[in-house]
Amino acid sequence: MGEVLSQAEIDMLLSQMSSGEFDANEMQGKDEKQAKDYDFKRPVKFSKEHLRTLEFIYEHYARLLSTNLPIYLRKSVQIEVASSETVTFSEFTNSLANPAVLGIVAFDPLPGDIIVDLTANLAFSIIDRMLGGQGNPLDKSRDFSEIEMIIVEKILVICIQLMRDPWKNVIEVSPVLERIETNSQFAQIISPSDMIAIVTLNIKIGDVEGFMNICLPYLVLEDIMDNLNTKYWYSTIKKVKDENYEEYIEAMLRRVDVPVKAVLGNSAISVNDFIHLQVGDIIRLDSKVDNDLNIYVGNIKKFTALPGANNDTYAVQVTSVIREEE
Repeated sequence: MGEVLSQAEIDMLLSQMSSGEFDANEMQGKDEKQAKDYDFKRPVKFSKEHLRTLEFIYEHYARLLSTNLPIYLRKSVQIEVASSETVTFSEFTNSLANPAVLGIVAFDPLPGDIIVDLTANLAFSIIDRMLGGQGNPLDKSRDFSEIEMIIVEKILVICIQLMRDPWKNVIEVSPVLERIETNSQFAQIISPSDMIAIVTLNIKIGDVEGFMNICLPYLVLEDIMDNLNTKYWYSTIKKVKDENYEEYIEAMLRRVDVPVKAVLGNSAISVNDFIHLQVGDIIRLDSKVDNDLNIYVGNIKKFTALPGANNDTYAVQVTSVIREEE
């Protein structure tokens, strides 16, 4: 109930209105609600809470990439979520460089496709690293060759398969790479005016830095939008008991594959001798038959061993373990 004015207050208001000190029209205008602009070309499909949940998902994804990519690239990889935003699909495609690496991914069981966009400098750095180089990008961008695209496809398949686990708290997905496009004109998976959410990952491979953009159309996520909230997210996270945490980590580490190689010896020959090598030629090594071989785990020397055989296969017998302090 509003406040009741006394006769003296009413008389004072009337006198102020007659003298011009008080304007009733101004007071009436203050009570009116201000209308907000609404752009029908850019409807609000994703709330801030939706974007925050997507950031949670891809922060988990970034950690998985950071631990798995070094196995293939043999180089340190640092990945973090840089930003998340909503734009129209046309704004996303217009911002892409040419050439680009656009992975079209079927996001089963959800309808439609998503896009994984990898910047060209990162792609060329990965190619150089996979072919034995230092992981340096090109000074001048160019189109990808067929062999280079096969290498990029192999890495993208690995990256996309790692997307399953981060989405488990929302929905069980089975992402499959359908194809790779290098021109955005051939990656029109939805209408240009449709809204999408973009999660940008900042990736650093050695000294090379670039971005991976995850394009998530609203039409793909429409059926699970109610699950993309922080309350649902935290309620479905499976907590690991503290007493079993060490056993859980140990079990995960035991499933990691590591490369092991035994080096028989080293030798240096001229390019001319290398070109004219024939079957039956002998290359002299710098080690003797009874010398221990060096055994490497990854690029780290961990054991010494003697060569031998086990049934019909070559084998080595470990003779000593090389400690870190050695």
